[in-house]
Amino acid sequence: MDTLDSLRIFLRVAEQGSFARAADSLGLSKAAASIAIQRLETSLGTQLLHRTTRKVQLSHDGRALYERARDLVDDMDELRGMFRRDARDLRGRLRVDMSSGVARGLVIPRLPEFLARHPGLSVEISGTDRRVDVVREGFDCVLRVGALGDSSLVARPLGRMRLVNCASPGYLERHGVPRTLEDLMAGHRLIHYVTTFGQRPQGFEYPVAGGHAELPMEGAVTVNSGQAYEAAALAGLGIIQVPALAVREYLDAGQLVEVLPDMPPAPMPVTLLYAQRRNLPLRVRAFMDWMAGVVTPCLEVSP
Repeated sequence: MDTLDSLRIFLRVAEQGSFARAADSLGLSKAAASIAIQRLETSLGTQLLHRTTRKVQLSHDGRALYERARDLVDDMDELRGMFRRDARDLRGRLRVDMSSGVARGLVIPRLPEFLARHPGLSVEISGTDRRVDVVREGFDCVLRVGALGDSSLVARPLGRMRLVNCASPGYLERHGVPRTLEDLMAGHRLIHYVTTFGQRPQGFEYPVAGGHAELPMEGAVTVNSGQAYEAAALAGLGIIQVPALAVREYLDAGQLVEVLPDMPPAPMPVTLLYAQRRNLPLRVRAFMDWMAGVVTPCLEVSP
């Protein structure tokens, strides 16, 4: 049994949490799986698994090996199938990141069609609103909404996402419907969004000749996630400026109402990012092409 086979057994044991279940899924005896792990631990000079009578858990070194071995085995599977033309032959794991709103409302509902097309792939989706470290955290690609800043990553622009101003009917009943900037200053509140607490919140963004400006506004609530931002608006805590795509269902249901439609914030760029690699794995390229096909038609503004 070679090292790659031993790594496959190690991965399966780690995922199943059991030598017996892992061996059964691989068509091996429990003894053969146990011997393979023992030899792998001996060759690496460390304990990879903590074994008890009830369960098997990864050690600290085992967790580190798991992440590296998963990528190595996936790459070897792809190398073996790189000249196959059938999309169903793609194998391995994909790890991707995007905002929780895009994941929940757009990508995950369409994911069954991608997995049906590529049954040999598995997908790990991180739905966060923070900026992940693509390389350090091992992401194959990320879908980012907003300005990119300086980056060594490869960028694939998909378009720009239209933003809207909206508030709940209850809020508008209490404070009135704003129609001008002067109305905003006369008793309205903005729900503030920051990526990190302690940052200076932005004001109300509106278009001016040659660009956009900000109007400082009071607000009793500051949040740092897209879900909390929408929830605060639904609770009637103030006005939000948010991608139309993220609140489409609330607008359609009348739970939120668009205000000041002639004063929208600047559209936000939507970009697929991935680490610079000499040969981009076919499974990553296939997923990014699929995701571009899902997201781009939903963007109101072209690149």
